[in-house]
Amino acid sequence: MTRPTSGTLHHVELWVPDLGRAVFSLGWLLETLGYLRFQSRDGGCSWRLGTTYLVLEQSPALTADQHDRCRPGLNHLAFHVEDDTAVEQLVTDAARHGWRLMFPDRHPHAGGDQHYAAYLENDDGFEIELVAINPPHGN
Repeated sequence: MTRPTSGTLHHVELWVPDLGRAVFSLGWLLETLGYLRFQSRDGGCSWRLGTTYLVLEQSPALTADQHDRCRPGLNHLAFHVEDDTAVEQLVTDAARHGWRLMFPDRHPHAGGDQHYAAYLENDDGFEIELVAINPPHGN
């Protein structure tokens, strides 16, 4: 593995109210995007892509049972996706893994006319944005 560039993201840790439910939705998405299961321990697990990894942890210190993206803190995570076809396939598949399409009336341009993306929310209130690296021609 090559040495990471200083300043790149090392890891993100998300506290989740139900680890099994989080693995079902977030774990599925991470593996679909190419992340590999990295670590596992009581109450938590992680996935890695390159030098960056994402941890899901069900901590006994949680003070709420759902994430609220509109409160201070994390609003959403955004991931690059190959192209518009991949975005649409993920939207279709995500529905079977605990995700709902947000802003369906503006999909796939909820982020603006020149931005091809899907915004998904899972049952725990976490939002994911899937951004086409190569948007369709004309966009």
